[in-house]
Amino acid sequence: MNWFEAAFLGLIQGLTEFLPISSSAHLRIVGELLPNAQDPGAAFTAITQLGTETAVIVFFWRDIVRIIGAWCKAIVGKVPHSDPDAKMGWMIILGSVPIGILGLLLEDYIDTNFRSLWIVATMLVVFGLILAIADQYGKQTRKLEDLTVKHGILYGFAQALALIPGVSRSGGTITAGLLMGYTREAAARYSFLLAIPAVFLSGLYKLVKSFSEPGVYTLAQTGVATAVAFVVGFLMVGWFLKYVSTHSYRFFVWYRILLGFILFVALGFGLINA
Repeated sequence: MNWFEAAFLGLIQGLTEFLPISSSAHLRIVGELLPNAQDPGAAFTAITQLGTETAVIVFFWRDIVRIIGAWCKAIVGKVPHSDPDAKMGWMIILGSVPIGILGLLLEDYIDTNFRSLWIVATMLVVFGLILAIADQYGKQTRKLEDLTVKHGILYGFAQALALIPGVSRSGGTITAGLLMGYTREAAARYSFLLAIPAVFLSGLYKLVKSFSEPGVYTLAQTGVATAVAFVVGFLMVGWFLKYVSTHSYRFFVWYRILLGFILFVALGFGLINA
């Protein structure tokens, strides 16, 4: 049963990671609804995200190689730091700092208190409403070439909010981007690129710790979940970028709010363990 559950949770991770609906919230909720009815844990979530982020690397491979190459050339003075790709490299590094620092400082809360389903339900609703405001009133005129240091830092803190299940890593950064006037596609694309360093460092850190601190699922079962997340995530990333280029985020807003209220009702009637 654990093998089936792990694979199913990997499917959920792949389906939800890139959507602004919080993959960590879905893993937390679905875990309680499976036969074993338990939280798969923060470590399981972080490790399976290695699968979806590997999908991002494969999908954006040419962009990533170009950005790293330009950044390295800027370091040695072969191209100016104002070069768009070199600048993007610096923006990704800068935007990754907040979540790195806060992730270490708040690790105990992330593994325990923040995973309460009461908090998850609240974050789903609150940040769904914030996303609705950003999507409705954001000017959506700026492109990735317009990124500034100030915006990079703000993006970084928005990403750090995803340390709380229910906020959503992509949802937080996309919302921040829309509020700062970036187009839906630009905000989504930068969100995917910005997540790579944070997710890989977090996932590898939790993977190393899992050798001495076993979780709900064995490493082999978690590996299966990660592989499933990679395959499904690769299919989802391309679809989502096409979707946001022609659609608003209204569907995801209503989905978040509805899921949050259903969760509140289930918790209130004792149908699910917080």
